[in-house]
This record gives sequence, structure tokens and C-alpha cells, in this order.
Amino acid sequence: MNLSLYGVESHWIAVDCGMMIRQDLPDSPLQVPNLDTLVTLGITPRALVITHGHEDHIGAAAWLWPQWGCPIHATPLAAGLLRLKFAARGLATDAIRVIEPGEALECGPFTLRYLPLTHSIPESCALLVATGDHRVLHTGDWKLDPEPLIGAPVSASTFRAIAPVDLVVGDSTNAPLPGHSRSEGEVAVALERAIARCEGRVVVSCFASNLARVLAIGRAAQRCGRRVSLMGRAMERMVGVARGLGYLDDFPPLVPVSDLGYLPAQEVLVIATGSQGEPRAALHRLARGRHPTFELGRGDSVIFSAKAIPGNELLIQRLKAGLEHLGVALLDEFNHPELHASGHPAQDELRAFYGWVKPGHLLPVHGEPRHQQAHQALAETLGIRAPLIPANGDLISLDGDGLTLEARYPQPPCIVSQDAVTPLAGLAGETNRARHGSLYLALSVTATEARGWTRIGRLMLDASETGHLDEDAFTDWLDMQLLELHAETLAELRLALQPKLLSWFADHLRRVPSIHLQILAVEAPSLSDLD
Repeated sequence: MNLSLYGVESHWIAVDCGMMIRQDLPDSPLQVPNLDTLVTLGITPRALVITHGHEDHIGAAAWLWPQWGCPIHATPLAAGLLRLKFAARGLATDAIRVIEPGEALECGPFTLRYLPLTHSIPESCALLVATGDHRVLHTGDWKLDPEPLIGAPVSASTFRAIAPVDLVVGDSTNAPLPGHSRSEGEVAVALERAIARCEGRVVVSCFASNLARVLAIGRAAQRCGRRVSLMGRAMERMVGVARGLGYLDDFPPLVPVSDLGYLPAQEVLVIATGSQGEPRAALHRLARGRHPTFELGRGDSVIFSAKAIPGNELLIQRLKAGLEHLGVALLDEFNHPELHASGHPAQDELRAFYGWVKPGHLLPVHGEPRHQQAHQALAETLGIRAPLIPANGDLISLDGDGLTLEARYPQPPCIVSQDAVTPLAGLAGETNRARHGSLYLALSVTATEARGWTRIGRLMLDASETGHLDEDAFTDWLDMQLLELHAETLAELRLALQPKLLSWFADHLRRVPSIHLQILAVEAPSLSDLD
């Protein structure tokens, strides 16, 4: 999720408004940014500025924008996607204003210029945010792709012209990786070679927003004598918007999925959503044999032209197991890494880019702490000051003395249903985290030689009032926590375990229950007891 706020005195703007899909929760609801802190501080953005059209940058706008009612500025593709989202939820779209890459706009004390960068979706832009004596470059998501397939490569002269900037708020996603991210042009060549070797039906799964990849797959299919079909509403929607903007003019004609059964297997290629194992996606239905008009079997191939997002590994494993059970050949990032390219900059790209814009300071954002730490370390080797690694909810000031952490505000999860506009009860971001239902947990433990604890016998768990719970995942997590907890007594163990339990259930259940915990100490069975 991405939601950044920039303020001068009482004037604030928001940059991006994203969400993430919580596939670990029943019905895969959405998690959106929590606005409690903005209410507490009396902050209402005067404008929402969008850097690009990925879901983790625009997906929450239909839920959060109605609380602001401000103008929304976005490039044509992102604006088109936002209009679809707003219309689907009965919201007016006249607040969405199109700005072309390279143009500038004024918003109170701010001047913002959209500076084009390459990424895994067209029209991704950095924002040069200027106000008073300060100039901040908010990069959004980017890479330096010499052959992006859609759009032009990054203009070094454009970014050299804005140097030096006071601060870069920069993408850390690939900061630990040496070298340079693979180009979309290279992936296009690899995809054509892979498709040419396949004999039966071929399904290629990628992110719908990666239009360069979709275009490359379509061109490769045409050259290999295959007809192209799209599967998944997100894919159909994205291609429709892109075609309306002229991005896919040379994309081959499409065949309806319902007509694929009339074609020889070697002439079929489907571009499908679902590379992350999403239960609602097209590829999941194919793996379960539940698609009404199309099925896969022995001799067919599925190509994963996308990297696994951290947290989705189990879902992807289950998806691949279902496909392998059907006898389908799998090509993925492990056995064919050339079939995917990241949309984020590795270390050589970061060095080149910072050589152009010459920042005085860096605020490393995006990714996990280890990515931010690697970004911070790289910046320091370049003489760029990077004193802070920000966390969600940090309020940071920039002045003549540099960056200062002013305050840190907690950000409890805010969960909304994919099918509703109103937040769900329980995890909607209430200050007191209202609890619903009761969960009863009893476990027998014994101390280990390493000062941790281990569970003995069965876990007694009654979660009947809390809705769906993945007991296997919970048990695995609990056993790991017990091993790592250092507590001398059962009372200390209870005190250490209870907040961790509350946090786990808050992340994995829609409604946080009242937890009734009972811990019993037993002696571990000896080898003689087992004979």
C-alpha cells in the first residue's frame, strides 16, 4: 500500500492511494491505509496525486477519496483505471483530472512536475515536489529500462536538469541486488523462444497491468502461429483501457475463451491472471478444473511470467500442485528466470540515477526493512545523507538541518470487503480494536534446554465463534513462537505470548476475538517412556 503526505504549514497533498489483497483472510478482502492519524492531526489533503496505475498505488482511492473530495491528478492510463473503479462503486468521476507525463501543476504552495520513468506499467512518473526553498523528488516505482516496449527509455538529460535536489524519497525494492534489472525487451525474446518450444495449449500468467509483457506475449503468440485469448476480468479491463489509449495497436486479434475448444491445441495461447495463486483468479479455476469452457491437461504448458510476491508463496505452491496434478508442464522464475523482469531498480541503476539528480538526502521507502537498509547503505557510499529508515505512520520534517523524525503514529489494519464500500467491523481501524466472539486455546508445554519452550501433545483450540481459521498455519506459527520465547515461568510465558497471539489473530481474522489462554506445564517424555 502506498499513501504519502506532503505538507507545508496547514496545506497538504496526498501522493498515491493504494491497497493490498489480504489473501490470508477469508474471501480475500482488501487492506487500505488507515486514516485515523489524519483525523487526529486534522489533515485533509487538498489534492490526490497519482504516480502510476498499479493497484498498490490507486486501489484504495474508491474507498478513501470520498472522505476528502479533493481533485485527483493522474496520467491518462491511471485516470482511465480510476474512472472504472469509481463508476463501479457509483462514485462521480469528475474529480479525476488527466495530466500528461512531463507536465506540471500548481497546488497551493506546491509546484509538482511529472517526470516520466520506466516501470512495469506505462506512464509511471516521478514527482518533483517544489515548495519554498525545498525540492523533493518522489520517485514512485521505477527502473532504467533501455527497451521498455511501450513508451520511451528514461531521459537522463531530464533528470540532470533538475539537479541537485534536497531529498529523494526513493524506491528500495531491489536495493540489495547488484547489477541492473532485466529489460522488457530481453523478456520478450525469452518468451517467444519458450512459447515456440511448447507443443500443446499454452497459458501465460502475468500481472494485467504489465502491458509491455502482455504485448510481448501477444506478439510471440502470433509469430508462433497461435491465436490469443484473454482470461480474467482484470486482464480484459486493463487491455480494454490500454487499447483505448492506443498502447496496443499492433496486438493480435482476440479469440473468445468460449471458442478455444474449436482450435487445435498447438494454436491456443491464453493470457491469464492469477500468477499469485489468487483464489478468485482465472488460473486458479483452471488448476481446479472448474473453468466452464476451457481445461488443461497433459502436454499443455503454463508459463509464470511474474515473480512471487512475498506472502503469496503458499497459495502459489498450491496452485502449481494443482496444475502438476493435471500433468501440465510449468515454466517459472525458478527454472526459467529469463521469463520475468522486475520493475524496480537494482544497485547500478540507483547509482546512475543518483548521479543524475545529485540528492542531498535520501528517504528509503518501499520494500521491507532489509531493502531499506541496503538502500541506506548504498546512499552513504555515494555521499548522500540517509539518517532515517521510515516506518508506516512516521511524521518526518525536512528543513535546512535535514531530516528529523517528529513522531510515530501506530497504523492498525483497516480491512474492507472487495464487494462493499463500507469497512467491515472488527478490523476497520478502530482505536480500541473492538473484539468479537471468543477463542479458547489450551496448550501443554515444557521448557527446552535452549530456554525456549516446546508444545507437548495436541493443541486444544475452539475457534467456532471466530469464523474461518487456518489451524495448520496457526499451529506452525505458535510452535515457532514458543521456541523463540525466553520466559522462566508460565506466568512470564503467558505475558510474552498474549500480545503475539492478539497480533496474529488481528492479521488473520476479520474480527479480533477475546482470547482465553490456558497453559499447562508438563515434563517431556523420556526415551524409556516411548519404548
